[in-house]
Amino acid sequence: MKTIIEIENLNKSFDGEKVLNNINLNIHEKEFVTLLGPSGCGKTTTLRIIGGFAKADSGKLLFEGENIENLPPYKRQINTVFQKYALFPNMNVYENIAFGLKIKKLPKDEIDKRVKEMLRLVNLENYGQRNVENLSGGQQQRIAIARALVNRPKVLLLDEPLGALDLKLRKGMQIELKNIQQEIGITFIYVTHDQEEALTMSDTIVVMNNGMIQQIGSPTDIYNEPKNAFVADFIGQSNIIDGIMHSDFQVEILGVNFICVDKGFEKDELVDVVVRPEDVELVAKDEGKLNGIVKSVMFKGVHYEMTIETEGFTWIAQSTIAKEEDQVVGINVIPENIHIMRKSHEEIR
Repeated sequence: MKTIIEIENLNKSFDGEKVLNNINLNIHEKEFVTLLGPSGCGKTTTLRIIGGFAKADSGKLLFEGENIENLPPYKRQINTVFQKYALFPNMNVYENIAFGLKIKKLPKDEIDKRVKEMLRLVNLENYGQRNVENLSGGQQQRIAIARALVNRPKVLLLDEPLGALDLKLRKGMQIELKNIQQEIGITFIYVTHDQEEALTMSDTIVVMNNGMIQQIGSPTDIYNEPKNAFVADFIGQSNIIDGIMHSDFQVEILGVNFICVDKGFEKDELVDVVVRPEDVELVAKDEGKLNGIVKSVMFKGVHYEMTIETEGFTWIAQSTIAKEEDQVVGINVIPENIHIMRKSHEEIR
């Protein structure tokens, strides 16, 4: 797949505080890429630099192999949809979408063709003459997307565009956005702090924290094979336990040796052990590698979520079968569901 955007050694500081620290990232044609992380991690700053609304202190930004660092936003083949849609209240839906094309002085027939094409794409064919202020948040968001796409950019940047919508609308728009991206076949770069959004829509997720990229991968890779404790904890729930890697394929967890599938660690290296709640197997107390007491049971719709207190750690377990509070249970985890990762230098100190 052809690379469309290359980011090399990008750095940015505000008032002496580093917000981007040596960012390196390749983004490919027709890819849905999500920059994911907590507030202040640098994801929006990265997006603004790509869009031309901010300038990096150092590093390279290449678009189809050409340096675009000094190009203003309107000269880049990139458009942006912000969380605040900034629609023109004195214009109807059709006029809002057509605005950029009129500025470019395209022929009237071409403008009409493109606007109608966009209205169909965002499922608002009969809304052209509507006042934008009388539309719902979800409809306004679609108009903002149509206005950005009507100029036929090669890349669309989306800065938390679903943040103002309620939960039901947001989930519906996640599916629509992915369908739109696949239909028009251009690159989307999406910013969010919502893990579910990222997992639902993305081809590639870039997890960021403290101005640095923590991991790049597919949703499946990010969820199932987190590179460090931050990624494991940020992407869904995790049990993160101190462990000791005694040898290849053998880790000590809470004083008990477990078989795992990881290797290549130093003998007796201190590690983080990650086990997803759905991978914790609750069995009879005499059948488990560890024993614990059920402290809470919550019904979550598709499963029960339970906290299990063992000596030195409280586990989160998810199962379709509920245990009783104060019941003593056994805990097992199969080797494939035990994920071992090195501790950061900060953790070791």
